Amino acid sequence: MALILTFLGKGGTGRTTIAIAAAKKFAASGKRVLLAGQEPGPALGIMLRATVSGEPQEIAPNLKAVQFQSTLLLEKRWEELKSLEAQYLRTPFFKQVYGQELGILPGMDSALALDALREYDASGQYDVIVYDGSGGLEELRMLGMAEILSWYIRRFRQVFADSDLGKSLSPFVQPVVSTVLNVDWSSDNFAQPAQQVNNILDKGRGAIADPNRVAAYLVTNGEESAIATARYLWGSSQQVGLTVGGVILNQSAVTETIAAEFAPLTAVSIPVTGNNNWQQLMDALPDFSKASEAPKPITINVADRQVSLFLPGFDKKQIKLTQSGPEVTIDAGDQRRNILLPPALTGKSVTGAKFQNSYLIISF
Repeated sequence: MALILTFLGKGGTGRTTIAIAAAKKFAASGKRVLLAGQEPGPALGIMLRATVSGEPQEIAPNLKAVQFQSTLLLEKRWEELKSLEAQYLRTPFFKQVYGQELGILPGMDSALALDALREYDASGQYDVIVYDGSGGLEELRMLGMAEILSWYIRRFRQVFADSDLGKSLSPFVQPVVSTVLNVDWSSDNFAQPAQQVNNILDKGRGAIADPNRVAAYLVTNGEESAIATARYLWGSSQQVGLTVGGVILNQSAVTETIAAEFAPLTAVSIPVTGNNNWQQLMDALPDFSKASEAPKPITINVADRQVSLFLPGFDKKQIKLTQSGPEVTIDAGDQRRNILLPPALTGKSVTGAKFQNSYLIISF
């Protein structure tokens, strides 16, 4: 499995430059690296001085680059969907729709990019994948997709099963499904595709929660708005379980004020360079292997019946806690997280909560 590294920050702060330098640094150390760009257009190829397409191209020893093209990714996934449909449905109805006809709807780019990252990660061809995404909330929602989809599946499946409608339809489900599907309802065949989806989501959630598998770094400069945006994204990343390993000040010095804004993270300064002096940038980058030393987004202490969430960049007024269902819901900024509690705390009511030193501490 590869380390997936990404960079968050306001547009124009040099995230793509930092991503290229990081990819080159890993490749120079002997790691097999894939630099994956999300944004369309020629900028990435120009900066790399190489041809970048929808398929990985080797641009230097140990370094390949790819620029995600949503139309090509959609075509590929559509053909896979048609194959799956033909396997499980007696009368497939997608076979007359071709991937070359499909247009890209809002939100598809993120889902397709996430699936592509998953596929490249699972290929075993790379030690490090440096992802140059949008760098904002859209990217964070993409990375949190596995956790959100898992919640929808487990929550609505249980709600339907417990409802009068679900109980009433249950006796009729088997004969109807047996007529429509090309599999035996009573066998394990029908459960196989559903289990495959759950396995993919579980692996995605596990990867995001492990800073040795997926980590982010904040990129900013000395401008007030860029610093404020970085702090906001820092807190928002915790809501999807993503560890932020440090801060990179691009072409700006690390002052005492800036260091205090991002404590306890370590901030490093990237100097002004010219003539594509990548080596100077590479030498100034932080040690990405230390991302695991950063505060964890969530810590669950079953013995003390407490859950602690690290939510920097927010104050008490920006955080809302509710417990409408079996899980605890946390709103911070424009991000919402449902906390899947361990069995010892599942169904327990919240008895208290306090916010101090950027931590929301919930007691049960």
